[in-house]
This record gives sequence, structure tokens and C-alpha cells, in this order.
Amino acid sequence: MREHLIVSGRGQITLPASVRKRLRIKTGDVLILDDRESEIVLRPAAVVEVDMYSDEQIAEWDAEDRLEPADRERLAAKLTRAR
Repeated sequence: MREHLIVSGRGQITLPASVRKRLRIKTGDVLILDDRESEIVLRPAAVVEVDMYSDEQIAEWDAEDRLEPADRERLAAKLTRAR
């Protein structure tokens, strides 16, 4: 599909509605621009929400994940035999 776009004085372009619909691009979506020598490639970006955890939460999880000495020895023996 070939479309002709006009660059505004602010350097903006408008993606045609048919392209936005086909690619499911909505207002506020993030796109990645790749500059490939004589081509410009736009593609949808994946945006992942990042959670922030407090030092206390991390310490609590570390404490919960600690192995008892007997469990640690059993696991180490199992891993040694697997080699």
C-alpha cells in the first residue's frame, strides 16, 4: 500500500485512517521510527508497565525465598549428580 503524506511545518505527518485502522493504532499509542538509509519505517511499539518495589518488599521476598540448610544441601547434591 502506498500513501502520500505531507510533512507539516512542525515536522508532523498524519497517518491515514485506513492505515491506523488496519494496524490498530490508536490515539496515544507509541511507534518506533527506524531510519534505514533512504527509508523511514514506522512500527508499533510494545509498552510494558513497570512496577516499583520498596526495599522492604524486596527484603521480605528474599527472606521468604531463603532455603533451609538441609534443603540447600539436598539441592546442591542433586545439581552435582546432574552434571
